[in-house]
Amino acid sequence: MVIIATVIAVLFGLAIGICLHLTNPNQLWKNKWANKTLGTLVDFLRAFPFVILMVAISPFSESLINVLSGNNPTAFFGTYTASVALSVAAIPYFARLVEQNLREIPKGIIEAAQAMGASNTTIIFRVLITEARAGIVSSTTVLIISILSYSAAAGMIGGGGLGDLAIRYGYNRYQTDIMIAVVVLLSIIVIMIQALGNFITRKIDKR
Repeated sequence: MVIIATVIAVLFGLAIGICLHLTNPNQLWKNKWANKTLGTLVDFLRAFPFVILMVAISPFSESLINVLSGNNPTAFFGTYTASVALSVAAIPYFARLVEQNLREIPKGIIEAAQAMGASNTTIIFRVLITEARAGIVSSTTVLIISILSYSAAAGMIGGGGLGDLAIRYGYNRYQTDIMIAVVVLLSIIVIMIQALGNFITRKIDKR
């Protein structure tokens, strides 16, 4: 679930975050109404608590998985259905993180690229993303950890996962040893993810 949702969120969130930044005033694609509309949609999705969002879009998730699985009814619930909800929650979250990363790029760098005759495509991929890559990696680390925490609620729709194991057995069946083991394991996973993210960020940050 975490891997699927992370990949989808990074791909779509990065694109939306770039669009949010570029449609701001004094940017390449400055467009007040496009920026406001896209920003409102992003904020609307971010406003939903994950559990409510997961339940609200369950018909969409089921329909999507039904189509992708070739009308296999056994695929309605489970990891893939939960991944849809996790992705929908993660995309707008990551989009705002990317927008913030891009805002930190000095405007003079973009102006210098324009003065050298760089196209918009070149500016996006060779300037914006390159300059913000350390921040984007750091934001991706935060994203993965957030998705991991959200996945605990995925058991409500049969998604499984360590969080579901802790709730189903550790909490509901009063098996404290399982609860403690899962909490410790999740803590170790989070620490490892954060350490790896910090390591990669330091390697690619040339500032």
